[in-house]
Amino acid sequence: MSNALNDVTVDDVIATVTKLVAAEFGLPENEIGADADLSSLEGSDSVKVLRTVAKLERTYDVELEDDQVFGLKTVRDAAQLVIAVLGEQR
Repeated sequence: MSNALNDVTVDDVIATVTKLVAAEFGLPENEIGADADLSSLEGSDSVKVLRTVAKLERTYDVELEDDQVFGLKTVRDAAQLVIAVLGEQR
């Protein structure tokens, strides 16, 4: 059985994280780059970041460990972590 998530790329996840961050923070997607520091974005707070992570976990059906989540700094970090966890699930 083929799982569509097997073909997910870092760029795919970056796009998803960017959409989730934009929605949660109330910012335009084009203002959020892959290397944007999540804690420096306008309106950022830990609750918004954690809500974004929870949506990301639901989107990709993964569970991220607390120590991993608290180490996330950028959109790219979040995407790479999701890809790594998906790889572990294979």
